[in-house]
Amino acid sequence: MSLPETMRVVEIASFGGPEVLTPAERPVPKPGPGEVLIKVAAAGVNRPDISQRMGAYPPPPGASDLPGLEVAGTVAAVGEGVRRWSEGDPVCALTPGGGYAEYCLTPQEQCLPIPEGYDMVKAACLPETFFTVYLNVFMRVGLKAGEKFLVHGGSSGIGTTAIQLARAFGATVFTTAGSDEKVKACTELGAHHAINYRTQDWKEAIKEATDGKGVDVILDMVGGDYIQGNIDSLAFDGRLAIIAFLQGSKREIDLIKVLGKRLSISGSTLRPQPVSKKAEIAANLQNHVWPLLESGKVAPVLFKTFPLAQASAAHSLMESSDHIGKIILTTD
Repeated sequence: MSLPETMRVVEIASFGGPEVLTPAERPVPKPGPGEVLIKVAAAGVNRPDISQRMGAYPPPPGASDLPGLEVAGTVAAVGEGVRRWSEGDPVCALTPGGGYAEYCLTPQEQCLPIPEGYDMVKAACLPETFFTVYLNVFMRVGLKAGEKFLVHGGSSGIGTTAIQLARAFGATVFTTAGSDEKVKACTELGAHHAINYRTQDWKEAIKEATDGKGVDVILDMVGGDYIQGNIDSLAFDGRLAIIAFLQGSKREIDLIKVLGKRLSISGSTLRPQPVSKKAEIAANLQNHVWPLLESGKVAPVLFKTFPLAQASAAHSLMESSDHIGKIILTTD
């Protein structure tokens, strides 16, 4: 594949609001050992991109300073030692950064084949949310069939993914969302109990629905006052997985129930994980989740696409929380 010298990108001109995202041109990067260069067709927009834009989530050493943690496209070139992928292969990939561009580098281990029947836009919805949910819900806290599972923010990209995967693997699924429309969408995706947190006390609703016993696993990205609520809402031997703090990371909490109910609290972020761990997640996804995608039992929820140059509008939409599911940038 003949590569151009330059490519269109979206840069973070300075830390701040969506308006700091600026279209620009940069040289097309060259893959190093073990790396794949992807000609990007579509890139996902995620909450960590917003944090990076605001100066709160710096890229790891050696990664691109451009935002964008997931892409789908075609392999344009491979570095030394790459065996699994060849020029022309269609892939979707988790990236260390740099997805808001026409070309993007990523380690070969972080690429996955496009699920059968998926186009590039649909495939770009997968990596960040599916890697995150599978790592935290199944690999770290071990959700099992027959258990009760709660995910907050059920209409988000993470939420819509977690609802479907937990249901597909046999859990009873609870979720919270911020409107009746979002509650309905979560129920249609497979949630057994969806709670509008603006009109109901979600903690009381969980208590009532579980006969006071609580749920076994909670996936939380809200933080703030939800931290104590999560502890109160877990059953004996319950597990709390924390992946973000949209309402802040600092609250005074009473840990007595952590001891009394033998609770476990787990936290992780995906981006700083070593490539070896991301390779392990990718293998699990291909073996256990890709068949669900190809059979139609699980599917990403696409809300809206924007041209790459309109990344600022995409960020404004995400920050409004008016969306249900994924927001995608396209390079065409």
